[in-house]
Amino acid sequence: MNDDFDLLASEYVIGLLDGDDLARARALEASNREFQASVAFWRRRFEAIDETATPIDPAPDLWTRIEAATAAATPAKAADAARQKSVGIWSNLGFWRGAGLVGAVASLALALFAASLWNARLSTPTLVAVLVTDQNVPAAVVNAFADGTVELVPLSSIAVPDGKALEVWTLPSRERGPVSVALLDRARAVRLDLKDLPRPGSGQLFEITLEARNGSPIGRPTGPILMKGLTLQAL
Repeated sequence: MNDDFDLLASEYVIGLLDGDDLARARALEASNREFQASVAFWRRRFEAIDETATPIDPAPDLWTRIEAATAAATPAKAADAARQKSVGIWSNLGFWRGAGLVGAVASLALALFAASLWNARLSTPTLVAVLVTDQNVPAAVVNAFADGTVELVPLSSIAVPDGKALEVWTLPSRERGPVSVALLDRARAVRLDLKDLPRPGSGQLFEITLEARNGSPIGRPTGPILMKGLTLQAL
């Protein structure tokens, strides 16, 4: 893979290009197969923030499903409070595009309440990432705290076949690439190992893939992506 094409494709998908660089990327996408393959790869990795994707509207019954899900797990008063807390964050969701928009809207409302329950014994997280599946279902929350602690909190069970494991990754920078921060035999709350990495920043990608029992053999994700999400400033 041409490294220049790979970097250009990643910045094109995320929406960082303008002027001549943007024109070059569009021309390459229309004519160069190698660049098209690189764009397709980064679209799969950054689907939730793909600036080149065609926006779609959320389903008409989105709020009804959110309210039903929260009401099933919490008293009605707590569900109403979680919804009120979520109102102020809508202005921060401009980067969500395509299918990621639906997952972001649904998952943020659920994550606010889930994070508050889990962290009653801890300080309020400074960053929250909601990991959603391909079906835009919230499946886990990553909480980052001011003291440098970062934790993963599952929101549902995850089927793990025999001989396989869940591997948690983060992308501290495009230059460094994805870094493994946990290997799990099942879905469970765990502190992530980011001690050798810079503290997470807003917009940092976290994802979980299905890998071999001992983890990816190449130090990069090889299995299917089960869920992914970006960090946001916590309210």
